Amino acid sequence: MSGMYRVHVRVRLRPSILDPQGKATRQALRQLGYEALEEVRIGKWIELTLRAPDPAEAERLAEEAARKLLANPVMEDFDILAVETIEAVG
Repeated sequence: MSGMYRVHVRVRLRPSILDPQGKATRQALRQLGYEALEEVRIGKWIELTLRAPDPAEAERLAEEAARKLLANPVMEDFDILAVETIEAVG
């Protein structure tokens, strides 16, 4: 029997990769008075809903998807942040 799971994936640029969007956002925020900001990095938050026999398999499937498509392995790292059990809809 399988269940429905929501998996949260965070994708971010590797520290060695320049982040022009983050730099521009930092400058804009500092102009708005947020002088304490030292660095801003921009990433992606991806939420997957999938069917799997258990949470471990849901996490494995999400990690496989992130490795194959969701994150660029040359420039980005990713983390699986959460695996939540959800009730099936429909």
